[in-house]
Amino acid sequence: MSAWIDTNFGNPGDFQVLELIRAGGWLMLPILACSVIAMAIVLERLWTLRRRRVMPAGLVAGIREWHYREQLTEERLVQVRDGSPLGRILTAGLANREYSREVMKEAIHDTGRQVVAELEHYINTLGTIASVTPLLGLLGTVIGMIEVFGVIMDVGVGNPGVLAGGISKALITTAAGLSVAIPALMFHRYFNGKVDKLTMGMEEQALELVAVIKGERAQGGTE
Repeated sequence: MSAWIDTNFGNPGDFQVLELIRAGGWLMLPILACSVIAMAIVLERLWTLRRRRVMPAGLVAGIREWHYREQLTEERLVQVRDGSPLGRILTAGLANREYSREVMKEAIHDTGRQVVAELEHYINTLGTIASVTPLLGLLGTVIGMIEVFGVIMDVGVGNPGVLAGGISKALITTAAGLSVAIPALMFHRYFNGKVDKLTMGMEEQALELVAVIKGERAQGGTE
């Protein structure tokens, strides 16, 4: 165990994960915390933003059938509302179906903004992590280089091995920060694009439902 802890940091082949963390200094702690938070956000959003969960297939068609058969009861509205984010939006319009088209669309718009905000939950945090972790890594490298120059002032440049080992340690935080930031940025862009597509799809289905309820589209209209 002691031999493992005393590994020579100047030899890349001897690096161990815990030794890398220790070598990177205290700034590795917030970088690691960011990596854990980013992973949790990615997994949670991948589960939450599934299309079949947000926009269940056949939901508008089912509501349309209930409407034409005059079976759109309060119990079914509650079922639709609690079943999916799209259901919440459609129910907001259906709750105002006795009023004008404009009132229905306004109710849909208001609820839609709340639903989209929930779909975007944590995505800004992921973007913040993608921006902050490289800076934390750079800060760690700058601090490490300052320490290296301190060694140079004390012992000179006569021992290249010591200097190379110190520089490699200084660069660990930059590598760690980029390792967290790159996937975080990729998923941030991916989730933003997915939310945009889901928003457009929900808007199209909501407008279709308004047209059906107000008699502006036949029963055989597309979903």
